[in-house]
Amino acid sequence: MSEIKTAFITGGSKGIGYGIAEVLIKEGIKVAITSRSLAGAEEAAATLNEIKEGYALGLESDVRSLSSQEAAVAKVLATWGRIDYVVANAGVGHFAPVQDLTEEQWQETIDINLTGVFFTTKATLEALKATQGYFISISSLAGTNFFAKGTAYNASKFGLVGFTQALMMDVRSEGIKVTTIMPGSVATYFNGHTPNEQDAWKIQPEDIGQIVADLIKLPARTLPSKIEVRPTSPK
Repeated sequence: MSEIKTAFITGGSKGIGYGIAEVLIKEGIKVAITSRSLAGAEEAAATLNEIKEGYALGLESDVRSLSSQEAAVAKVLATWGRIDYVVANAGVGHFAPVQDLTEEQWQETIDINLTGVFFTTKATLEALKATQGYFISISSLAGTNFFAKGTAYNASKFGLVGFTQALMMDVRSEGIKVTTIMPGSVATYFNGHTPNEQDAWKIQPEDIGQIVADLIKLPARTLPSKIEVRPTSPK
């Protein structure tokens, strides 16, 4: 087993996941990033390896499939021998009045944002037990604050907050820490948006990465189980 600690990040080829990977590599942690697109994952990993050669691994994985995530985890363990940190970041958003929301949009939102985190947990739990590791889910302030056109997204994120907090209670006796991070507006590619200079007021992906880096440095006895984070100033 490598002595260098490693992280497994779903949805890590861009946005928040990529920002987290970037910060962790700078902290001396190897990162395996997953995406439904192998080309996207490998391209992002190649850029990350420019920070520190050999510290990033790009993998194809669909969080909606437990077997797909198990295969990705197996590749990480075969390559580096350990997983110390898991960041369940992959997410999607469909926003429409409930009367216009399609069955497919509802199902995809729940499958990726909620069931996908359950599958990430199932695929990584044994590896985290072996390292007394840390599981972090990326939820949203939409997991506390409901809004119009948010039925699917609110349901998925309210559920994710509840899932992650209950998971924390399930596994802390086994030495595994669990936290959910709930960001407000972040400058990402989420929901078809392309980050631009007008997003300067928003939280940046690397800011979430710094929160993750700070969490894993806390004393073993200390566990912030839920973190809400907002832009300092409103738009």
